[in-house]
Amino acid sequence: MRKYFLLISFTLSFGTLFAQKTCYWQQQADYKMDVTMDVKNYQYKGKQELVYTNNSSDTLKKVYYHLFNNAFQPGSEMDARLQTIKDPDGRMVTKIKVDGKDVKESRIKNLKPDEIGYLKISNFKQDGVTAVAKEVGTILEVTLTKPILPNSKTTFTLDFDGQVPVQIRRSGRNNVEGVELSMAQWYPKIAEFDPEGWHADPYIAREFHGVWGNFDVAITIDKDYVLGGSGYLQNPNEIGHGYQDAGVAVVYPKKTKTLTWHFNAPMVHDFTWAADKNYAHDVVKGPNNVDLHFIYKNTPAVVENWKKLEPLMVEVMAFYNKTVGDYPYKQYSFIQAGDGGMEYAMCTLMLGNGKLEGILGTATHELGHSWFQHVLASNESKHPWMDEGFTTYIENLAMNELAVQKEENPFKGDYAAYYKLVESGKEQPQSTHGDRYDENRPYSISSYVKGCLFLSQLGYVIGQDNLDKTVKKYYQDFKFKHPTPNDIKRTAERVSGANLDWYLVDWTETLNTIDYGIKDVKENTDKTTVTLERIGRMPMPIDLLVEYTDGTKESFYIPLRMMSFEKENPTPAITRTVLNDWAWTYPTFEFNISKPKTTIKKITIDPSGLMADVKQSNNVYELK
Repeated sequence: MRKYFLLISFTLSFGTLFAQKTCYWQQQADYKMDVTMDVKNYQYKGKQELVYTNNSSDTLKKVYYHLFNNAFQPGSEMDARLQTIKDPDGRMVTKIKVDGKDVKESRIKNLKPDEIGYLKISNFKQDGVTAVAKEVGTILEVTLTKPILPNSKTTFTLDFDGQVPVQIRRSGRNNVEGVELSMAQWYPKIAEFDPEGWHADPYIAREFHGVWGNFDVAITIDKDYVLGGSGYLQNPNEIGHGYQDAGVAVVYPKKTKTLTWHFNAPMVHDFTWAADKNYAHDVVKGPNNVDLHFIYKNTPAVVENWKKLEPLMVEVMAFYNKTVGDYPYKQYSFIQAGDGGMEYAMCTLMLGNGKLEGILGTATHELGHSWFQHVLASNESKHPWMDEGFTTYIENLAMNELAVQKEENPFKGDYAAYYKLVESGKEQPQSTHGDRYDENRPYSISSYVKGCLFLSQLGYVIGQDNLDKTVKKYYQDFKFKHPTPNDIKRTAERVSGANLDWYLVDWTETLNTIDYGIKDVKENTDKTTVTLERIGRMPMPIDLLVEYTDGTKESFYIPLRMMSFEKENPTPAITRTVLNDWAWTYPTFEFNISKPKTTIKKITIDPSGLMADVKQSNNVYELK
């Protein structure tokens, strides 16, 4: 495993040099943890050493840690959120009758002391000197014994006691499929400090932002348990359970009651694991010699579907490598655990008892997060659309690639879901912090669906070839960093040459919608005059297709003035006329077709369906 650390050391050194030249910087957190799990009472004890590198120009006098487990307690902020949001997560509530009415009650509200989650910190020291650590809900506020100067390191040590909660929300014990331990968000995790400052967000069931670094983790647990998780197992021939080298027979000494699993996870921003006594474990070689681990409940129905899943995920990883860029690690684990599907460093926790189609969809989505979140580490709390949406985009492409009957527009369902959100009046701007959405459903559609459309529609704006190049360059330029919305926009501008600030602002920071219509079609001697109108606030370039009664077709393209750009013809087989540009301030646009109106069968704005026009009915004119 030494070669991995050499590679990462080089990467970090190069990153530092790059940062100095470009004023970009990011912090680094290197963890060493020793943990012992008591499987009888679902409690664990651990020691943590964290070497923290301050690459910023700030002098830090405080640091903050996330204590995610503390959310699973009556009266916590997550409990309060469940009791006040209009559409609480069904996995976290119980339906009860109050005055004859159905009421959804928070399950966290009624947890007993031996059922709650907690993470208790003691013996906190900075460079061997005791520091003041104050627990505030799911955040630990630490007043440092000495400031951390710019471009310097310090070492934090602490002891922690944890309890795995009964209530499953990503983490927890004994989930609905009988998996005993889903160990996500289980350790004291230092909060991110970046050019925007500290991101010490309380945990209320949304997602995360983490610090890049290396993890060295030893987990001691009953010998009958099989583990899967982040990183590379360092002692496979002592552990066995499907990890041992070919031909090695692992025999434990007779008095062995526990095993210590030793993992190294280089250049990641999280560490997750799961454990169960009844796990089956398969290893399949994926693209570029990556080990794909499949860890699932050893029951007949589950085994059958997961065996079928394995070759499909090899195909999906190959597709993602081709579409975005090569997966940079040497292992990935699909682990049956958790409460749905959730991405973590080098692994996912996902439910696995359903039909193959559903399992495949979940696995495909969660694997996609390895590119959009665990290599391109955007801030999921502030910009959830960047990871969920971009992952949904490549997931749709991958599922369409696997399908027997391929869709011309694999995003059709996403466009329909977005239109329904707009119609509901519940949409909030994508710039809304993930915790601040009024309801869960608008959050999900904004993040997964509208985030996906950001890319699919960008292909309409700058051309599919330019979009494909943008996705690959974005990955190459920002892997192992923390890209922001401006970074994807600037990458698209550099690739295409178009000005796209309007696109980022209108789509992600406002509720402006796209609505263009065919206002009038008039006979004018031997030609036809067409008048288009912009009804929505958001401007767009326009692709328009004219179909004639004799079966021929002709296309027209109206550039958007503020883009200073002309897109290549998306359908070269059809003759295209590029018209004068259309500036946003003009509500209408008029142009001529050099044929009589009687020869026109149909005129269509955006025949591709990739422009998210919220009112489709006025996009088509048909001769009646």
